[in-house]
Amino acid sequence: MMSTKLQLSAVLYGQEDLRLEKTPVPLPQKGEVQLAVKCVGICGSDLHYFEEGRLNKFVVKEPLILGHEVSGTVKAVGEGVTNLIVGDRVAVEPGVPCRRCEFCMEGKYNLCPNRHFCGAPPVGGAMRPVICHPAEFCYKLPDHVTFEEGMLMEPLAVAVHACARAEIKPGSSLLITGAGPIGIMVLIAAKAMGASNICVTDLVQSRVDFAKGMGASHTVLVKADDDIEVTAAKVSHILGCGHVQAAVDTSGAESAVQLAILVTKPGRIVATVGLGPANIAIPLNQVTFKQIDLRGCRTYCNNQHEVLNLVASGQVDIKPLVSHRFPLDQALEAFDVARGRQGMKCVLQCSEPELNGTVLQNGH
Repeated sequence: MMSTKLQLSAVLYGQEDLRLEKTPVPLPQKGEVQLAVKCVGICGSDLHYFEEGRLNKFVVKEPLILGHEVSGTVKAVGEGVTNLIVGDRVAVEPGVPCRRCEFCMEGKYNLCPNRHFCGAPPVGGAMRPVICHPAEFCYKLPDHVTFEEGMLMEPLAVAVHACARAEIKPGSSLLITGAGPIGIMVLIAAKAMGASNICVTDLVQSRVDFAKGMGASHTVLVKADDDIEVTAAKVSHILGCGHVQAAVDTSGAESAVQLAILVTKPGRIVATVGLGPANIAIPLNQVTFKQIDLRGCRTYCNNQHEVLNLVASGQVDIKPLVSHRFPLDQALEAFDVARGRQGMKCVLQCSEPELNGTVLQNGH
């Protein structure tokens, strides 16, 4: 249900067609809370939608409000909500499963085919001042945790899930291909889980440098046309342990996945998080003869409380990932910065749209 009030929103109409326009303010339904959005991060998936008009099987056919990395304050509660009250500060888990299918019944709700995901067609996202979301998927933030940290808990959950899939343990050696926001989050999560010899690779010098500053044991600047065998030998030499016990690819690039397979020890795991081209070539013989366990990682599943505890306890520091902040009415500029891979995480601050934060009514 929508009110008669209107609010500024970042709406994608198709490839390279992002517009700022007024959309209705939603009202909370049964089981939902209405949130005053404070921070929304621009994710790699938002860039896929913006640059390509699609992400995997999800195609933008109708105007779509982007954004799923979000934190905010409860403005109103719908019928039946008991876990939150007005004024609570929350982080949002954007994916809402059906709770009825075989995957949900098995506890693997991230694989639910009926899952509705904030900011993915056809569900409107959070790049607007007010949204509504099921209260069950909103997590109260302790007073000392900032809204930016709350927003960053979504990508941190992706990283924690990936590290779990890669079976990271204390003392694990690890290769992370890609030093974007998710790659850095994997680095942070892996260190929290006890990984001690971590190599991070990327094509961009500034991102390699950032990974080093965030605690990577080793970093390697690679080039798109590098010989993979040569790069693999270089990484193995730098690590000093021959091959790694696990690898996590966060880029989706063909060369990155190939490198991960070549550098991983026999019988170990390569976890893939990044979404690149739909089809890539991999050294299948290496996978077979080394008995590599190649594991996909889809978002997260039952990781939110663990992530909240990691941040709230101070075990991880994710604040440095925010490199750029923009008001909502500068969303187009924010996307230009994000797509240029300048800095790390671009954040939209949505609490002050037009007219100093007032929600527009009837277009006035």
